[in-house]
Amino acid sequence: MATKKADGKVLAQNKKASHDYFIEETYEAGLVLTGTEIKSLRAGKANIGDSFSTIRNGEAFVHNMHISPFEQGNRSNPDDPTRTRKLLLKKVQIAKMLGQAKQEGYTLVPLKVYIRNGYAKLLVGIGKGKKQYDKRESAAKKDAQRDIQRALREKQKIAR
Repeated sequence: MATKKADGKVLAQNKKASHDYFIEETYEAGLVLTGTEIKSLRAGKANIGDSFSTIRNGEAFVHNMHISPFEQGNRSNPDDPTRTRKLLLKKVQIAKMLGQAKQEGYTLVPLKVYIRNGYAKLLVGIGKGKKQYDKRESAAKKDAQRDIQRALREKQKIAR
């Protein structure tokens, strides 16, 4: 019996999401892909920078997720690299996500794509949009933390 390893290698990440949204809760969803799409995804040819998620008719979907066509692919290569892809979630999770996303200012944001136990997964977050002053405040905190770490490293070097 073959065992699958849990590697969790990140293939694509939406770095701008943490800058634009307060991420309050995350859900791990499976992705419905074709054979050549998973091969291209494993090669790291994915981009989720412009993507967003929706819930329609009790099913979750991700839109504008770009997966480049596989070079050695055949006729089963999808025509549209940004086609809408279905997310695999439990009904309870979808209902909870829908309830949270219906609130004013909340949205479903794809955060990262990775492989876990041989399956493609998408981490979807419930995010509330940041205002401009929130973004400046976050940047200031990040800079202050970086300065503190730099000062501690310098102090440790001097102590040696």
